Amino acid sequence: MTPSTAGSPTLVWFRDDLRVADHPALHAAVERGERIVCVYVFDEVSEGIRPLGDASKWWLHHSLVALAGELDARGLALTLRSGPAAEVVAELAAATNAGAVYWNRRYGLAERQLDTALKAELKAQGIEARSFQANVLFEPWTLQTGQGQPYRVFTPFWKACLGVPAPRKPLPAPSAETVAKLGTPGGHPHSERLDDWHLLPEHPDWARGLRDAWQPGEKAAHAQLRDFTAHKLAEYLHDRDHPAEDATSRMSPRLRWGEMSPFQLWHSVDHQAPGAAGFLRELGWREFAYHLLYNFPEITHENMRPAFNAMPWRKPIDDELERWQQGRTGIPLVDAGMRELWQTGVMHNRIRMVAASFLVKNLLLDWRIGEAWFWDTLVDADPASNAMNWQWVAGSGVDAAPYFRVFNPELQQKKFDPRGEYVARFVPEYATNEYPAPMVDLGESRKRALAAYDVIRGS
Repeated sequence: MTPSTAGSPTLVWFRDDLRVADHPALHAAVERGERIVCVYVFDEVSEGIRPLGDASKWWLHHSLVALAGELDARGLALTLRSGPAAEVVAELAAATNAGAVYWNRRYGLAERQLDTALKAELKAQGIEARSFQANVLFEPWTLQTGQGQPYRVFTPFWKACLGVPAPRKPLPAPSAETVAKLGTPGGHPHSERLDDWHLLPEHPDWARGLRDAWQPGEKAAHAQLRDFTAHKLAEYLHDRDHPAEDATSRMSPRLRWGEMSPFQLWHSVDHQAPGAAGFLRELGWREFAYHLLYNFPEITHENMRPAFNAMPWRKPIDDELERWQQGRTGIPLVDAGMRELWQTGVMHNRIRMVAASFLVKNLLLDWRIGEAWFWDTLVDADPASNAMNWQWVAGSGVDAAPYFRVFNPELQQKKFDPRGEYVARFVPEYATNEYPAPMVDLGESRKRALAAYDVIRGS
């Protein structure tokens, strides 16, 4: 590496990768040997870019604070800008006389189109533009069936993942000493104030439960993973379906925001340890979601199975949608899950399936209604996983649960919360006369759902 104080800087554009370790774009910037300018762009205006939900905005605010601290400890500053990302990055590259712009790849169609256009614009200006694999273990275009088609079923997809060379080792975080040798920019670019983005709730402040449940940031992510692998991994397969147990890794928001990379997670787990194979298979499910998002970008808003376009969904009447959203359905396990979601920004995976099945099948409401609510209330609202999982429950996606599989919340509670601990935690009035009667009859609404499915089954 050649120390430089006069060369053209490298602009590193942070996105869903709010970390300094195993950050290929940042690592490459250090290797380039020039001064580094770091930027995050809050973009809710570019065509096709989906605005974040409120819970995601809360997480983003705190994760950016943590990232800024990690960069500052290494002599780097995080520049914050808002607006159409391609324009903002190109303008900042010109303003800083950058010789290169590096970023880590995203996989949604709108994001890819934005990146492609920006890369072409920068190269036309004589600026090096490079993107890197950082947030998936396997690039979506590298895994295909024997017929050269994208995988549409998870089990053979995961088998293919395990049959190729193992994912690379994580890259180290740059040290303050290394960054110092690159020189410091002649004055940092203007940065907007994070508070001016108003990502945090104000009136009312509904985020107390999120603050109690989470500490966003890279350091907290690694501490959380160490605790999981040391104390919970061995019993993961046995305990993970029981929502009253603190048995899951809770790594989904860490992966969503890139506070930890899948490479770090993969190599942090002893693959021979009890529970490891099942846990890593869940990481594979996330990979599958991004594989589908890349190959079938319409999965976020269109039925993957065209027959479901004729599904006779009902329109919500009276307050039935609000009762589901607020956990007032009169179905204890569903209500507990929906209240856990509102209070903590996540919901236990087993209960997510139960609550989603209730909306789609017992209430016969379009899966996109539920997907939108989860997008707004989940701190791990992921553009790939959220849509894929809703389509899986609805039966409208690839590798979907059969539509006639209707989760029975009462049986699920007897099996996975037999002592009612989870329900009691979030629905304390369940054992009192204040708890409402079920808003629908589970048996009759199941029959209605199957009758609706019969309408499209032959199409």
